[in-house]
Amino acid sequence: MIPFNKPHFTGNEVKYIEDAMARGRTSGDGYYTHACEDFLCSRYGFKKAFLTTSCTDALELAALLINIRQGDEVIMPSFTFVSMANAFLLRGAKIIFADSNEQNPNVDVDKIEALVTPRTKAIVVVHYAGIACDMRRLKAIADKHAIFLIEDAAQAIDSYFEDRPLGGIGHLAAFSFHETKNISCGEGGLLVINDEIFFKRAEILREKGTNRSSFFRGEVDKYSWVDMGSSFLPSDLLAAFLYAQLEKTDSIQQRRKEIWDRYYTALAPLADTGKVRLPFLPRFASNNAHTFYMVFNDLETRTKFISHMKANGVQTPFHYVALHNSPFYINKHDGRELAMVETYQDCLVRLPLFYDLESNDVEKVIALTKEFFK
Repeated sequence: MIPFNKPHFTGNEVKYIEDAMARGRTSGDGYYTHACEDFLCSRYGFKKAFLTTSCTDALELAALLINIRQGDEVIMPSFTFVSMANAFLLRGAKIIFADSNEQNPNVDVDKIEALVTPRTKAIVVVHYAGIACDMRRLKAIADKHAIFLIEDAAQAIDSYFEDRPLGGIGHLAAFSFHETKNISCGEGGLLVINDEIFFKRAEILREKGTNRSSFFRGEVDKYSWVDMGSSFLPSDLLAAFLYAQLEKTDSIQQRRKEIWDRYYTALAPLADTGKVRLPFLPRFASNNAHTFYMVFNDLETRTKFISHMKANGVQTPFHYVALHNSPFYINKHDGRELAMVETYQDCLVRLPLFYDLESNDVEKVIALTKEFFK
């Protein structure tokens, strides 16, 4: 079986974990935690970055930082993972789901401003497959209405909007280092802060609401409970694993892009004849080769394709089920039809893409895909 994903190990993960153990501190905010944060800020120009235990935690921290309260509204795409909605729902927000656009699963920016009301607190967007949303237009909308703009960049490490790294544009951003991501440590995340007003409070919230970090820096003679918060810090052992991955970002990205490009070139004739749609990159977006997806013309064809590939030893999963139609939220949704979300829900499929995917397996996936359409 050719799996959809397989985590890649660079060779230094165990070495750095052993070094973290030798340093005598394996809890959060240790040597490797700071090494990862410094690496990411230096490479991408982020103003501040905090490692978290997951992207989910980073999103929950974002919801706390912007003081989400009961009755606030948060606009976000329906074609996304449930963590985004939960982060704000847990704080009492009402979720206003937005449709995707016709060119790719990213949010339809043309429909966003109509969803803004006096109760809107934030717009949260996903850079699906690492492909940038139109951040210039989204930022203009957020600035016009004095609301927060938050990037879910879970899939978007090393990807750009024009010349700006994704995650470095909104007020706040969240990344994932889950094993399915380009750069991973099994489970892990990152909160990026691009507005200085959040720097000090973010450090407190992620330390259970205490000023513990200030205490360790010698800024106070004791630490105590000063705000709400929770335990968002990952172990320094996980950070050591992650640092080994970050060091190899360029080589990991190069191989992933080679596979992505091979898929696109080989399958473009299918798109040219209208049998399937391939990923669309706007002129302002770069490609970090996180996901190679295809959009079929209908659910029946996609279902048959997945069965065909599985029968021949290849995993090709679909992706999100629309959140606005989910059992939990369907009665809370305002009833608007989100046609493109449902199109991607029913018609999108993803091909295997990971660093260690052998070239002959890439060719097998391509051959089986072409065979299906014959």
